[in-house]
Amino acid sequence: MTSLLDAPPRVITVGAGLLDEALRAQAVPTTPVAWRPPLPGTAEDLATVLADPRRHEANERAVARLVSARPHLVGVRRASEVLSEGMFLHAGPPITWERASGPMRGALIGAMLLEDLAADERADADRLAAGAVELRPCHEHGAVGPMAGVVSPSMWLFEVRDDEHGGTAYCSLNEGLGKVLRYGAYGPEVLERLRWMDAVLGPALAGALERTGPIDLRWLMAQALQMGDELHNRNRAATSLLLRELAPAVVEAAPSDAAAVLRFVHGNDHFFLNAGMAAAKAATDAARDVPGSSLVVAMARNGTDFGIQVSGLGGRWFTGPAGVPDGLYLGSYGPADANPDIGDSTITETSGVGGFAMAASPAIVRFVGGEVADAVRATRSMYEITLAEHPAFQIPGLGFRGTPVGIDVALVARTGLLPVVNTGIAGRVAGTGQVGAGLVEPPVEAFTSALHALAEAIK
Repeated sequence: MTSLLDAPPRVITVGAGLLDEALRAQAVPTTPVAWRPPLPGTAEDLATVLADPRRHEANERAVARLVSARPHLVGVRRASEVLSEGMFLHAGPPITWERASGPMRGALIGAMLLEDLAADERADADRLAAGAVELRPCHEHGAVGPMAGVVSPSMWLFEVRDDEHGGTAYCSLNEGLGKVLRYGAYGPEVLERLRWMDAVLGPALAGALERTGPIDLRWLMAQALQMGDELHNRNRAATSLLLRELAPAVVEAAPSDAAAVLRFVHGNDHFFLNAGMAAAKAATDAARDVPGSSLVVAMARNGTDFGIQVSGLGGRWFTGPAGVPDGLYLGSYGPADANPDIGDSTITETSGVGGFAMAASPAIVRFVGGEVADAVRATRSMYEITLAEHPAFQIPGLGFRGTPVGIDVALVARTGLLPVVNTGIAGRVAGTGQVGAGLVEPPVEAFTSALHALAEAIK
């Protein structure tokens, strides 16, 4: 007590800034602490989950598995080797044709045309409505898909294997930007590009990877972060690094098509995104099924619902309505043209990159809107809802601090902070394609319902 009375006062202020301002005006040094109330209605569930004696050790185990994953690109394979016959995969939580958004319907129609399963758009829609094709989430089959995320049997997939934990994940090949299938476009130019990818691009990449052997994606992604990518909506450095690894082998594997293949990859700054998504899926899957863990292992959207999965709750989906992104629009498009958020690419944020790494990518603000300070602030805020800092993914502008990784449902509820997600924006009308890019906030309901399920499992 004597030392407290003899020393200068040390004041910690919490909540409203009025007390802090008054003390500083009197030259009293203060330590302000940001405080937010828990999400409404979560107090009882939060207390139950935080008191679970398994939680700390379970979360340490789960996040350690996530950050120790060693994803390697090992091949390119046809989806028919991975999918069951008559099945189409799609992004996000499960959905039916009746509830599917415009871009999801457009991508499914395009896939039907690509597979010659119907003669025209109307016949496609009728067959899909009648359930002629089974629709299943990518996540439930070891895969992820950007935007609509539709994968049909003839498409080629990146195959990524986790050398540390043994898991395997898949993702389709990136078509580029604009009017593309993943944004719900299915015109002749879209189908022509997909058929070229089927006949030329896929086989050339498969042959190239047979020659190069596995490519270390963890190392490549770590390098790209230090070169200005955030690995969701900016992949220019990562694409260049991957192209450097593949180019000689592409020339050897497909000499007559090499120029076209390399030109296609070179002209598509987002080409790496899909390989990075598969790497993120492999890493987060390593953290699944740890009893008592409140770690989020998947965030995904289907254009109607936003869903999450939690390590300690198996494969259950917890959903809320997908929001419309706030961002920049192409040409004459505006918010009225935008579809609600869509795609499995939020697996990047789930694994500690994307929106969580925006401080590493000042240029991203020109794509999604805002200022550089906003990107830094977004990354800093995510440390409050995550369990660790990634040992390999470091941010130069933050003194090489590791990216925030391991979203904790309990920390989301306790702080009221929601994960930061940057994303492309699909047109709401089937066939439109991309209309912009921006930031989107996940629905609170997905996290509060998962927290409630954790609390019920403890009781």
